[in-house]
Amino acid sequence: MRENRTSVRRELIGGLTTFLAMSYILAVNPELLGSAGMSKTAVFTATVLAAIVGCLLMGLIANFPVALAPGMGLNAFFTYTVVQEWHIPWQTALAGVLVAGILFILLTLSKLRDKLINLIPSALKYAVSAGIGLFIAFSGLQTSGIIVANKSNAVALGNLHSPTVLLAIFGIIVGVMLVTANVTGGIFWGMFITAAVGMIFGVIPLPTGIVSGVPSVQPIFGAAVTHLGQINSFQMIIVILTFFIIGLFDTSGTLVGVATEAGMVDHKTGEVKGVGKALFSGALATTIGAIFGTSPTTAYVESTSGVAVGARTGLSSVFTALLFVIAAFFSPVLTVITSAVTASALIIVGILMLSNVQYIDWTKFEIAVPAFFTMIMMLLTYSISEGLAVGFIFYPITMSVKGRWREVNALMWAMMVIFILYFAFVA
Repeated sequence: MRENRTSVRRELIGGLTTFLAMSYILAVNPELLGSAGMSKTAVFTATVLAAIVGCLLMGLIANFPVALAPGMGLNAFFTYTVVQEWHIPWQTALAGVLVAGILFILLTLSKLRDKLINLIPSALKYAVSAGIGLFIAFSGLQTSGIIVANKSNAVALGNLHSPTVLLAIFGIIVGVMLVTANVTGGIFWGMFITAAVGMIFGVIPLPTGIVSGVPSVQPIFGAAVTHLGQINSFQMIIVILTFFIIGLFDTSGTLVGVATEAGMVDHKTGEVKGVGKALFSGALATTIGAIFGTSPTTAYVESTSGVAVGARTGLSSVFTALLFVIAAFFSPVLTVITSAVTASALIIVGILMLSNVQYIDWTKFEIAVPAFFTMIMMLLTYSISEGLAVGFIFYPITMSVKGRWREVNALMWAMMVIFILYFAFVA
């Protein structure tokens, strides 16, 4: 902690802030996977267990201030595409997640995945960080209702007379004021004040209880293992590859973004310190999570909120894991942490992460183009992995046209081809 200029108190506040920012997954994941025919109560417990294991692995093995849990986007793909559209049983889909996790582990042990992250050009790493900032800020604006869908303009301003929207705006203002005033833990205290005000004025319902029992995970536990034999079709190979590719670059992109924000990227070499262990932790968490009975476990961009309030080591991830343990017994209390409460954290962190654009050489068009597309496509496709993919495709093209093709390593060329094939046959 001395080396990283942090303290137990900062790590605790960071872990708590990250937990509060990502705690929505405890309500959202059971709802989504429940639509696939799975037991919602069992999925709740599986989500908690996957998050606990993932955070502990990331904290104790990798010493990274990054929290893990079943990933948004991947759970939607699991339910709406794999199960509902392709009519694959959820048990078989879980087996596909398990195989994808094993592939993650093998790739990580070969250190190819480690090299992949460190061979990403520095400009793209900073673009990833800034792009994630735009992504999570937009997520906060959207989930709180400040920005809504619009048929003519795609997006538009929401109903500013809505109590929920007004509460979110209040939270943003309070959070911005606290962070501007350099209040320690300003983001966390902003969420705390917002939740309290929401309950006082009846915008957020009071919790119906305090303590509840932990539901059994038995209905879904181990289904991934017992249904491995059903992976016998080309369609399931596509499912596994999709889980693998999206999970790989969602986790990688998030790790790069959080590491950049935490100052864990060497500005001279562009390498992310300790990325190999972090990637291994994510791979192992996905595999174990599949056995528990949930969609792929991945690194959460909300970890940047914890980093923003001072988290710099894996101790914050351990604290987040402990909070998930508590959450398993106090699930009714989590109902007060609504999207209106977390909006301020996501937006403020997004603002802070955009500072990384200063390290990108915008005067060189061959660098500016892939950096721009990485950021803008993360936002407009609502996908970290697809934003990365577009940036990876453009980088070798613009560098070659400029006559700098020798600076493009073989891995970047390979990634360009892989992503083109991904868009052609999978996306």
